[in-house]
Amino acid sequence: MRKVGTYLLTYKWMIFLVFIFIFVQSLSQLYLPTLMGDIVDNGVVVGDIPYIWKVGFWMLLVAAIGVAMSIFVSHYAARVAMGVGRDIRHDVFTHVSDFSLQEFDEVGTASLITRTTNDVTQLQQAMVMVLRMFLTAPFMLIGGIIMALSKDVKLSLVIFIAVPFIVLTIFIVMKKGYPLFQAVQRKLDQLNLVFRENLTGIRVIRSFAKEPEERNRLKTANEDLTTVSIRVNRLMAFTMPMMMLLMNVTTVFIIWFGGIRIDAGSMQIGDLMAYIQYVMLIMFALMMASMMFVILPRASVSANRIQDVLEMEAAEITEGEASLQAPESRLTFDDVTFHYPGAEEPALKNISFTAEPGKVTAIIGGTGSGKTTLLQLIPRFYELTTGTISINGVDITKAPISEVREKIGLVPQQALLFSGSIKENIRFGKTTTTDEEIFHAAEVAQAKEFIEKLPDAYETHIEQGGTNLSGGQKQRLSIARALVRRPDIYIFDDSFSALDYKTDRKLRDALEDETQDATMLVVAQRVSTIMDADQIIVLDKGEMVGIGTHEELVASNQVYQEIVTSQFGEGEIA
Repeated sequence: MRKVGTYLLTYKWMIFLVFIFIFVQSLSQLYLPTLMGDIVDNGVVVGDIPYIWKVGFWMLLVAAIGVAMSIFVSHYAARVAMGVGRDIRHDVFTHVSDFSLQEFDEVGTASLITRTTNDVTQLQQAMVMVLRMFLTAPFMLIGGIIMALSKDVKLSLVIFIAVPFIVLTIFIVMKKGYPLFQAVQRKLDQLNLVFRENLTGIRVIRSFAKEPEERNRLKTANEDLTTVSIRVNRLMAFTMPMMMLLMNVTTVFIIWFGGIRIDAGSMQIGDLMAYIQYVMLIMFALMMASMMFVILPRASVSANRIQDVLEMEAAEITEGEASLQAPESRLTFDDVTFHYPGAEEPALKNISFTAEPGKVTAIIGGTGSGKTTLLQLIPRFYELTTGTISINGVDITKAPISEVREKIGLVPQQALLFSGSIKENIRFGKTTTTDEEIFHAAEVAQAKEFIEKLPDAYETHIEQGGTNLSGGQKQRLSIARALVRRPDIYIFDDSFSALDYKTDRKLRDALEDETQDATMLVVAQRVSTIMDADQIIVLDKGEMVGIGTHEELVASNQVYQEIVTSQFGEGEIA
């Protein structure tokens, strides 16, 4: 919550205005009971109608001032809360953008979404309540006590007897509420995770007829959240009746003892009525404080969850100022070893090779051999354990990371498209690209034909994740997105797997002409996709067990022979 205070400093002038408005509002509310007592004692009791009209007019004016101040308080409190929420979301998003994949894996996407939405909303609601109530409560409490004492000191003993019971109630609610609010947020994380997996994996779920199991999984997560939420609401439901009970018991005792004092001539009826109003204001202030202590534990939980993200240090990324600019881009791996965090065995071990400009370097291997991991090290999604990766002889850790990534055109294993038009998705690779370059990239990527058959062609809207396109269409658009960038190094991570053999062949022929001067790395499962590569790297369990052309590896490399045999049979080996 202290961290939230630093955000509030940005809006200190608005908070100062809220403070002034609340002060004036509190004065108006504290003055009204005195006017009411005066109108009863000096107007109603003696039947002085003009006096009643006169004091009544002042009561209306004071009440109007209080209403106006309340409106201003609500307006500026909302502006501060919404502004702080906007700033926190911006900072969280900016900080998360610098995370490596390691941090994303650690926190989880579902949890990050919850923290930037639900948790920030909880903070915003708490800030509105704090600015509107928490500042009002001290004014009302102190002012009410002073005014009550001014009416009758002896009768005020009732208030001082009631206050400890109210404070005890607030303490119990706080102590029991905090762990429950923590549990609510954890259960909400889990529910969001299940929802997200079901919505993104709906095709897999349906294809395996797992709808009943997933419904039960969602039901379990939903019931867990419901159970904890009911426990929280039971606690909240206990708070208000208990506060009302204490308030009403206090009022009964005040009327009882006040009646005795009126009968003894020590107090007037108007003063008792005003005193009761002041007691109500005091109790109302304590109720507002109790509401704050109910809201603050949940806000504190949310603030801590947000703070955990903001304080999470991304994996250290060292950058230098060495330039990578050169007519060509030669990529070199020199004894590269990489461990995933917490893994006992390295994902890659002692990898060394050079990818020459104008040539195609292919990477093949069994599942889990480290092909995708190797490619992810080039744009520095993960940091090496040992060894170096260099471009044009410059260690990529010695160059600005932005310059490293600018030289790369990556087509990931899972084609990811964003909601928007086809043209916008292709232009994502290079914001300054022209329409002619977009059309050319689509033609090279073998996407032109299917795009022009769509109702709105390049303006056709793509749903989130490209759900209204086939797998092959998404892959071709991802390739076009990389082509418009015209990078020095192309990285294709099994990017042709959803294409038929004819389209695959045409695409590779078109790429050969388009990328003559570029360095190209291609990961593939199909031997037919890479057999024409200038060099093929064979990986097995994270180690490089072979390098050479298709013919050389077929003749001498056992692992490659097994892959070829599994796809073509013994005839290809022969």
